[in-house]
Amino acid sequence: MEGNYDRRRRIRRLKKIIAGSILAAMIIPLTVSIALGIYVSRLKGRISELEEELASLRNISSEETGIYTTASVETFSRSQADEPQLMEKEDAANWDKQVYLTFDDGPSANTGRILDILKEYDVKATFFVLGKTDANSIKSYQRIVEEGHTLAMHSYSHKYGEIYRSEDSFVQDLEKLQEHLYQVTGVWSRFYRFPGGSSNAVSKVDMQQLISYLNKNDITYFDWNIASGDAVSVQLPVETIVNNCVSGVDNVSECMILMHDASEKNSTVDALPRIIEQIKGRGDTVFLPITDETVPVQHVTADNISIE
Repeated sequence: MEGNYDRRRRIRRLKKIIAGSILAAMIIPLTVSIALGIYVSRLKGRISELEEELASLRNISSEETGIYTTASVETFSRSQADEPQLMEKEDAANWDKQVYLTFDDGPSANTGRILDILKEYDVKATFFVLGKTDANSIKSYQRIVEEGHTLAMHSYSHKYGEIYRSEDSFVQDLEKLQEHLYQVTGVWSRFYRFPGGSSNAVSKVDMQQLISYLNKNDITYFDWNIASGDAVSVQLPVETIVNNCVSGVDNVSECMILMHDASEKNSTVDALPRIIEQIKGRGDTVFLPITDETVPVQHVTADNISIE
């Protein structure tokens, strides 16, 4: 009897083991399938995000479009003969080179650091800002104005697909930013930098239409003739940014330097003191903010300038 009982116990145990194995064989693949499904779904979402980022980078990458370089476009500065009323400040005339530090895309977490450095070196600059409504951005707008820098426009949204969809879209974006800045600072900004520059290759609208709109509304647009190189997605070494800015001063007298005020552009901020020190050290330069008297630096093609 006892032998039969032990045998039945072994059979029951074996059945449980078999049943457990079968259940595990069913549950484990199902669990793995669900986990893989979730993982694949997340991967698809990330791929979609990366595709959007890539599309955006193609709009602003110097390697793809050349819009943040100066070598691929002809640069034209209106001469005093072309615009006899356009004269630099009297004190600037004593210097061989007028240097304009310009910062696109702010305000950001780095704006305060940039302003601190400019204050330390007693240098005025120009900020081509975006439309932001958070408390820190509003304080940054106000500080830019209070400390004597120029508050300029770089579009409200910085979304190429929306801004350059039509002339109406461009105007709506610009006016929204202009009114926003006026409400928070009391400054009616009249200086503009096109996202991607006036020579950008992404606008669905003829840039001449947009330029004509700006001209009719007494808004002056500014491009650049010296690029820091910080428009790329990777963070450039400080030394590279310094060299890009300082070496460019040799080639032009109206030095419109393009930099970016963004949270991820820490190396740009780190490079700023050295840029200022080395340019000042030349002895033939003066730093200025953009004003009504500034000679505009504008990228041009055969379509928007005629040489007589």
